[in-house]
Amino acid sequence: MSARRNTDQAPARSRSPRGRGNPRPKRPRGRLRRVAIWLSIVGIWALIGATGLIAYFAYDLPDLNRLYQTDRHPSVTLIDGNGATYATFGDLYGEFIPVDQMPKVVPEALLATEDRRFFHHFGIDPIGLARAVFADLRAGHLVQGGSTITQQLAKNVFLTPDRTLKRKVQEVLLALWLEHKFSKDQILSLYLNRVYFGAGTYGVDAASERYFSKSARDLALPEAAMLAGLLKAPTRYGPITNPTGARERASLVLDRMAAADFITTDQAKAAKAHPAVAIQPKVPLRNSRYFADWVLEGIDEYAGRGWSDLVVVTTLDMKLQADAERAVEGVLAKSGEARDVSQAALVALGPDGAVRAMVGGRDWRDSPFNRATQARRQPGSSFKLFVYLAGLEAGLSPESAAVDSPISVGHWSPKNDSNHYYGETTLREAFAHSMNSVAVQVAQQVGLETVIAMAHRLGITGELPEVPSVALGTGEVSLLELTGAYDVVANGGMGVIPYGIAEIRTRDGQVLFRRQGGGPGRVLPERVDRQMNELLTAVVESGTGHAAMLDRPAAGKTGTTQDFRDAWFVGYTSNLVAGVWVGNDDGEPMKRVSGGTIPVKIWHDFMAAGTAGQPVEALLAEAPGAAPGEESHRSIWQRILGQFGDSSPSRAPANAPTYQRRSFSKDRSDGIYHENTNPAPQVGPRNIF
Repeated sequence: MSARRNTDQAPARSRSPRGRGNPRPKRPRGRLRRVAIWLSIVGIWALIGATGLIAYFAYDLPDLNRLYQTDRHPSVTLIDGNGATYATFGDLYGEFIPVDQMPKVVPEALLATEDRRFFHHFGIDPIGLARAVFADLRAGHLVQGGSTITQQLAKNVFLTPDRTLKRKVQEVLLALWLEHKFSKDQILSLYLNRVYFGAGTYGVDAASERYFSKSARDLALPEAAMLAGLLKAPTRYGPITNPTGARERASLVLDRMAAADFITTDQAKAAKAHPAVAIQPKVPLRNSRYFADWVLEGIDEYAGRGWSDLVVVTTLDMKLQADAERAVEGVLAKSGEARDVSQAALVALGPDGAVRAMVGGRDWRDSPFNRATQARRQPGSSFKLFVYLAGLEAGLSPESAAVDSPISVGHWSPKNDSNHYYGETTLREAFAHSMNSVAVQVAQQVGLETVIAMAHRLGITGELPEVPSVALGTGEVSLLELTGAYDVVANGGMGVIPYGIAEIRTRDGQVLFRRQGGGPGRVLPERVDRQMNELLTAVVESGTGHAAMLDRPAAGKTGTTQDFRDAWFVGYTSNLVAGVWVGNDDGEPMKRVSGGTIPVKIWHDFMAAGTAGQPVEALLAEAPGAAPGEESHRSIWQRILGQFGDSSPSRAPANAPTYQRRSFSKDRSDGIYHENTNPAPQVGPRNIF
């Protein structure tokens, strides 16, 4: 048994290398195969997931055609009467200039600052992104951005600035599409002509014109560096608002250009020694915005809708505007608070109704409400202009006798401001000293409807109450309308419509509107106009407006409402008409401020400055466009609209004079408004007793 046991065990020892006690090692090839299979499965599902995710984000990508569109507000550039630009509204775009037509320092400054590896990536820069992440982590806050110029173009054109995962993924997808669709130079051109450079400018050409008054084709190295530096923060580094910060930022751009071998170190030093200097624009006067807003409201009426960038030539005289603002603020700063006066307005017109200056309040920034055009207030005794015009046209004269004494019309008993009555007098004295009872008597004699018709004839558009108190100015008017009515008397009786726009054209020079013609024509007989000038002159020479005396002939009328809630003075010299209103927006009474106090002072200070150095001329210079014997008595607005008939409460004598009516229409061939003249004579109705 012992021998058999040995025999049986011998083979077991010989098989030990393959026996169960020492199994063969597994081959590594099988394990790698299984890992590869699992990785393939995971990769397939990851690809499916990524494809689905991309499809999800790509589903609502913006319309790619927006690349060729500009979503912006059309710009409007306002030019004053002397041809100088004084205000710009809306977004400014310049000429689209391809990058190969720009000085090479322009794209080089951009690349050195925003994307030095632009020509070496495919729209996404993994190396640049990693470098930015490392720099941000090391600094502990955001110091570098990883977006390429292509990504920035995609964001600026197609996307919103929202910082969301969806927006970032869409930015990447759009960047890849842009790189596939366009060459690198085309992407640079699109970017430089679309990016925002501050101050309302989009594109390098608009920025070049805005800051340096030159085309982007003519930019020098210091200017290119300053513009490239703006892109990080256009407001913070604005060369006009922050010239020091703009120069420091430009210096950094120059250093980066030198580091990228776009320029030499010596060139960078030379550019730093002679940095770019932005041209400071003429700062518009603080309250000229009232006039600008008024003009902007009327552009569509003249030029229509649908135009892009417009240039509007206005009638504003910046020198007179400055005089007006100084006069208003100077007087109110001195006397306003003590007399409980918080607001004032002033408007100045040329003989043809052109608005030369407009102050709609003390400070547009505090209150953009325009008290010269939008507010309608009771004019007080300044409305007596229309009462006396109606009386003169009916046959009265400045020397006509009158009695200033207590009167009653129904239950109404008007009184003079001083409660003093002058007794027997003349219309000249009654008007000069603003005797209320005489004005009411004249209005009752000629008829209230005739007085109201006279106001409408001279340009008052609002409804006026046909009540006895209307003779003392209880109806409501705007300062602009009332000043325009006085302008009719000042220029010899020719109707005017106050206007602020002389011409409208597109930026490429196409004229859309040009004011032509002399206005509505005569609306006052020469005799009546001459006699009214005598009355208005007496107010300044010896009446309630004596404080308006200048070194030259002047005329005008004061106005004060009940409880001193409103105070007015409207007057003129030979070539300038101005109206002033003072009061409070809430209608609170002032401390005995009449038309002959603060309003006259403002008017005097403005007119003294506005006429300084001009030759002294008599009033009633020859009216523009007046023809001898040419008379009409219909309202300005009826004349313009061509509404002639028997609608007005008037009775025309058989020998009423004739006139040629004027109107304006738009020529469909060139889109410009021209004056139309109808040579057919029209009978001018005359209001008489």
